[in-house]
Amino acid sequence: MADAQKRELPVAFLAGAVIVALIIAGAVWYSKHAANESTAPKALPMGAAEQAYAPQIKFLNPKMGRAANFLNQEVTFIFGSVENDGPRSIRQIEVTVEFHDVFNQVVLRDTERLFPTPSTPLDPGQQRDFQLSYEHIPQMWNVQYPSIRITGLDLK
Repeated sequence: MADAQKRELPVAFLAGAVIVALIIAGAVWYSKHAANESTAPKALPMGAAEQAYAPQIKFLNPKMGRAANFLNQEVTFIFGSVENDGPRSIRQIEVTVEFHDVFNQVVLRDTERLFPTPSTPLDPGQQRDFQLSYEHIPQMWNVQYPSIRITGLDLK
């Protein structure tokens, strides 16, 4: 009986090793395929038509505020209104926000969309409020309002 148990031990160990190897291979395969199927939205177009329309979009009443969140971390809010001063409706606006240091060097660059998805289009002559929040801004930031430029438009 002892010989039978000794023969079964390597078979059981080998079966366990195969199962562990299959689990690891499955995890590696999943992580590679999940990274390829990114949930980040595709950048909005900024071709000639969008570039020509961008000057007709106005940022009104830009403000900045700071507050502590429930974890007692400092959160910076950028908010204001955006106005469509042109003849077309806008489905979405993508902006690049840049925070600078005292030497006017960029210390943080972030690209965000202003409207929640899905949202109703911003029709000609309309205004809509927006708010962006940042939990981690480098300490080198000069605590001035960041630059905001339109880097993508979805026109209707």
